[in-house]
Amino acid sequence: MPEAAPDLSIGQVAERTGLSVHTLRFYEHEGILAGPVRRGPGGRRLYTESDVEWLRLCVILRASGMPLPAIRQYTDLVRQGSGTEAERLALLRRHREHVIAQIGELTRCLDLITFKVGVYEDHLGAEGCGDRLGPGPAEHVCGVP
Repeated sequence: MPEAAPDLSIGQVAERTGLSVHTLRFYEHEGILAGPVRRGPGGRRLYTESDVEWLRLCVILRASGMPLPAIRQYTDLVRQGSGTEAERLALLRRHREHVIAQIGELTRCLDLITFKVGVYEDHLGAEGCGDRLGPGPAEHVCGVP
């Protein structure tokens, strides 16, 4: 008979997910966890590997800019089980479009920054100009705002 996976403490889950203990408690309070957190002797929280995997998904969704209410909505749909797949898909598609737009904006920002780095590298490499680049109006001597 296979051995049951050991329960994990809140500290172990914090270490494995990169979330603070405070955030884990907050997520539990906000209904972000897919299932209820079990309690051990003395009321200590006991987590499972499934909890850790769910939290890793939530970390990625948050890092990609998904607001907590949307994560909570997704969690609620998952809890409801079969029959909510179309709603989950729609929610994730909307978020994917948001992430694609973010990537586009960040790409435009990176392009401008890369251009400006090139401008400064060119000017610093120009003879006699590099020593005049600095704060204030002297920057404009070399044509670099």
